Amino acid sequence: MKYILSLFVLITVWSCDKSVLESVIEPYAPAKVDEAAGNWKTFILTSPTEVTVPALNSDAAYKKEVDSVKVLEITADQKAAVQYWGAGAVLRWNEIGRELAARYNIPPAANAAGVYPVPNAADPLADPKFPFANPPYTARALAYLSVAQYDALVSAWKYKYQYNRQAPYVLDATIKPLLPISTMPSYPSEDAVVAQASYVILLAMFPGEGPFLAAKLAEAKNAPLWAKVNVTSDVVAGANLGAAVAAKVMARAKTDGMSASNNQAIVPDLIANAKKVGLTTLWASQELPARPPMLPNYGAVKTWNFDRATLESIRPAIPYLPGSTEFTADLAELQRINESQTREQAAIANYWADGPGSYTPPGHWHRYACEAGVEAKYSEVRMARMLAYVGTALMDAGIACWETKYFYYSPRPQQFGLKTSVGLPNFPSYTSGHSTFSFAASTVLAAFFPEKSNAFNNYAQQASDSRVYGLIHFRVDCTMGGKHGKAIGTYAVQKANADGAQ
Repeated sequence: MKYILSLFVLITVWSCDKSVLESVIEPYAPAKVDEAAGNWKTFILTSPTEVTVPALNSDAAYKKEVDSVKVLEITADQKAAVQYWGAGAVLRWNEIGRELAARYNIPPAANAAGVYPVPNAADPLADPKFPFANPPYTARALAYLSVAQYDALVSAWKYKYQYNRQAPYVLDATIKPLLPISTMPSYPSEDAVVAQASYVILLAMFPGEGPFLAAKLAEAKNAPLWAKVNVTSDVVAGANLGAAVAAKVMARAKTDGMSASNNQAIVPDLIANAKKVGLTTLWASQELPARPPMLPNYGAVKTWNFDRATLESIRPAIPYLPGSTEFTADLAELQRINESQTREQAAIANYWADGPGSYTPPGHWHRYACEAGVEAKYSEVRMARMLAYVGTALMDAGIACWETKYFYYSPRPQQFGLKTSVGLPNFPSYTSGHSTFSFAASTVLAAFFPEKSNAFNNYAQQASDSRVYGLIHFRVDCTMGGKHGKAIGTYAVQKANADGAQ
């Protein structure tokens, strides 16, 4: 009860606030440096040494670099940057990714002709801006970001312990670093690896943000120099490695089918299929003018942790049909909420709305993941690993959920006289995206942090319930979406259990 009351107060305070708030996090020494991480299995790289990191310079050259760091004068602004990035490069770039998702989560408006223009990647800052960072787009962007960070860091760890260069403050005890000291070798710089890999991915996902991202990149690569934990050759090697790995990750992104995800030409066939499998009432846009369905072909995008045959085999069964006893009961539940919604139900619906101007449910769960990783004092490579499995599970959840939505093309409650105060999604109802995303992520996080499994499950259940409280979904949408999400998350957990990091 104490948990419910405290959460209700928190939700009440946040429910009307669309700003992206982040915790103040101080730099910390990781609980483990994960010396063997260079042997962990990667997502894209065939081996940790697929990208070559050149051998070290001579001892004399390194000593000269250390001497230059030793005499470096640090300004107040540079010290502040060190503290910011010192909380974790993986963490900070994930925050930046979520910030951009929130900034670009703006549905295009209809023009004077009553047409909804499509964002143009070739002219990303034109109206409407590219991308429209809806939940599937955000899930995909954060998945690729985390995979690039993880693969690049596994490779970095391999080379760190191969070359075993001591950090400047180990070589010269008179150097006082501005961050917690570590026993980890310094070459290549993990901060530079993450920074360059993240920059490549986020620039591809948000091409209108070049100047912003370039400024973040420059600061992130300078921070370990200002902190006196790296020298220039550490940073250069790290940046080159990060860029090369990110290019390989982006090669997958360019061929994963996302470019065809908004193909409206397939809609008539989707409608015909829904009728063929037994749907009697189909979803229709409730906006004026009618808005084309969002990403009708996203379900065809390539998954990470299972194949296409598996995706089809775990697709939820047909939803309740209008007129059935089960459908009538679900509709009656929504009608009761519509007539007498409680303050707590309204607060939960608003808190989990994650609509325009937010970083959507996938971003919400990435934030929970980051907070758990910081609390556990994860190393950079372990943080990236955890986020990669959370991120790929969330992207898989979006793909599988959207495939289900357009397979059945089921109607929303608004087509039966109900109204919502938390925004009306422009795609079919069954199954609930919030439920599928949330239970996929909570399943993965519970495996990484078993002591928090009850809390993550409670969050997921509340996210799922919020769509009923907000009159966005029928109960069956949420129940079946939750079961689907758990199955999807389990595939990510199985893959994590076999990557050698246990």
